[in-house]
Amino acid sequence: MEKLSISDLHIILVEPSDTQRKIITTLLLKEKVKEIDPVSTLSEAISAVKAHGADLIVSAMYFEDGTALDLIKFIKESDAFKSIPFMLVSSENRISKLEEFKQAGVSAILPKPFEPLHLSRALNASLDLINHDELELELFDIHDVRVLLVDDSKLARNHIRRVLEGMGLQRIKEAENGAMALTFIKDEAFDLVVTDYNMPEMDGRELSEFIRFNPETTHIPIIMVTSEAADSAHMANIQQTGVNALCDKPFEPTEVRQMLAALLGN
Repeated sequence: MEKLSISDLHIILVEPSDTQRKIITTLLLKEKVKEIDPVSTLSEAISAVKAHGADLIVSAMYFEDGTALDLIKFIKESDAFKSIPFMLVSSENRISKLEEFKQAGVSAILPKPFEPLHLSRALNASLDLINHDELELELFDIHDVRVLLVDDSKLARNHIRRVLEGMGLQRIKEAENGAMALTFIKDEAFDLVVTDYNMPEMDGRELSEFIRFNPETTHIPIIMVTSEAADSAHMANIQQTGVNALCDKPFEPTEVRQMLAALLGN
């Protein structure tokens, strides 16, 4: 299948403000995007997706008839549209609000206003989700790598799984929290663990400590996926558990590709 470029993208732009729609459309055009379908409400966005699909949705957070979370839920629960990447553009800076979107598996979150460089990076991150490019390893056949994916959010697991599968990883087992992951680890062998930090019952830190300090599993590379601030006290503590790499949400394919190449011996 031929890979898409930015100029090939068909984007549905969901923005209630006429001014903001014009600004974002202008910036998209400068990035060489040719096909932009602008709408202003949730219902118009759903109708546009149903009518002709999209390669990418770029959306504000709030509309007169709903929120971007409603739109994400519609997309992710549809077999026909669940693979469409979703980019949030919002002036919202409350951590609790942004956390919902990070857990929902958005491909990028852009502030308002944003710089062209931010848009370019976000567009390329979305393209990485669309264009599958298998990772070639020297020590492993990527298809044989056994991955344990741990996250209490099903939407987040679906997004991370899609990123990993796009790189050629096929043997992926999912767990909803650290406690469930431990039951799998005791019965099966894994080559890589990708785990969320904040989870009920047993969080990512506790899971990582068990893996790292158990002689039978101490060798397994661990990628911690988190929306916590990278310089926070939490992250400093996590580093001490022997986590091999920290990855921010949204889970960006380019960053993950580099991590996997380093951890799996390329």
